[in-house]
Amino acid sequence: MHEQNIFLVGLMAVGKSTVGRQLAEALDRPFFDSDHEIEARAGAEIAWIFDVEGEVGFRDREEQVIDDLSQMQGIVMATGGGAVLRKINRQNLAARGLVFHLDSSLEKLYARTHKDKKRPLLQSADPRKVLKDLKEKRAPLYQEIEDYRISTDRQNATAVVRQIMRQINKRK
Repeated sequence: MHEQNIFLVGLMAVGKSTVGRQLAEALDRPFFDSDHEIEARAGAEIAWIFDVEGEVGFRDREEQVIDDLSQMQGIVMATGGGAVLRKINRQNLAARGLVFHLDSSLEKLYARTHKDKKRPLLQSADPRKVLKDLKEKRAPLYQEIEDYRISTDRQNATAVVRQIMRQINKRK
């Protein structure tokens, strides 16, 4: 029997990549970060892709990467925060694995991102408002496909990994 894929979704800075790496190690599975895979395939950083191809170009690349990776078996994948914007991505993630929605408060998200210059969507005069708008727009999309929702506000990545492992073990 194939091991079920584990997909992590949620807004930027909720800890998907950090948790994903630790979870993959704990489960002895390969880990993929869809944003890193996009950069590797493009030979360029996401900020550059946004500048040159716009958000649509980036989302096209993201869709292809998520389709490719989600067809693998037994992986852990952290998705980009906006991966859920396209229905095909939501369908592929929901159909091809167990989806964990990592969530965090606006205050925590802002604290984790306010000095980060590598997040194209936050390069605005009011990044707090951008985060609020993103959270409002994307929350229903994450909820549509989540099997489990875990808050990362008050626990470190190791504690989140333990929580995910408990949920996985309950399903066996």
